[in-house]
Amino acid sequence: MKTSQELQKDVREELQWEPSIAPGGIRVAVEGGVVTLSGHVQSYLQRMNAEKAVKRVKGVHGIANDLEIRLPSSHERDDTEIAEAALHALTWHTTVPENKVRVTVSRGWVTLEGEVEWYYQRDAAFRAVHSLTGVKGVVNRIEIRARLSPTDIQHRIEERFRRSAELDAKGVKVEVDGSRVTLKGSVTSLDECDEAEWAAWSAPGVERVTNELKVTPELFELV
Repeated sequence: MKTSQELQKDVREELQWEPSIAPGGIRVAVEGGVVTLSGHVQSYLQRMNAEKAVKRVKGVHGIANDLEIRLPSSHERDDTEIAEAALHALTWHTTVPENKVRVTVSRGWVTLEGEVEWYYQRDAAFRAVHSLTGVKGVVNRIEIRARLSPTDIQHRIEERFRRSAELDAKGVKVEVDGSRVTLKGSVTSLDECDEAEWAAWSAPGVERVTNELKVTPELFELV
């Protein structure tokens, strides 16, 4: 198992490796496998990408993302401009159903509301607006309304696990209550944890995923 100093070094190197962010303003602290990011970045997208970079590092069990967003003066936009840009982005995105998503902007934060049938449509709406100039954050309140039986949902998720090349799902248990999915058990990395959650969200009709998976790489290394 890595020491906190070793994990801190690996995280810093991974942040340096990520081309979409300037890591000079990011501070890294590690305690008990939990990485805390503090300091600042220049966009909401950079904040997200910094978190994704940390998740790629073996031995990271949790992340506290305390990064602030300090927009360059050239990227400052008022809420009306951001709302107009967001509506255009949603309209031009082929995956987002037409006239199904509403946009509200307050102090650079975009809130998405409405109803769609699939999670990928909900996610597409988020991705259409999260990297727009001036955006400081996105709250995604879009609801998913498609319906399947709990048995069908569980079967589709487990089949998705079986097909995934990025997930060793032998330690994952899927529980379905209506349209709510709970993932329990253990995986070997945060990347696998995210992949399992993504697979669960990919099933039609899923409205909520509770991810209770634990990252325990040392257990799998002993098997």
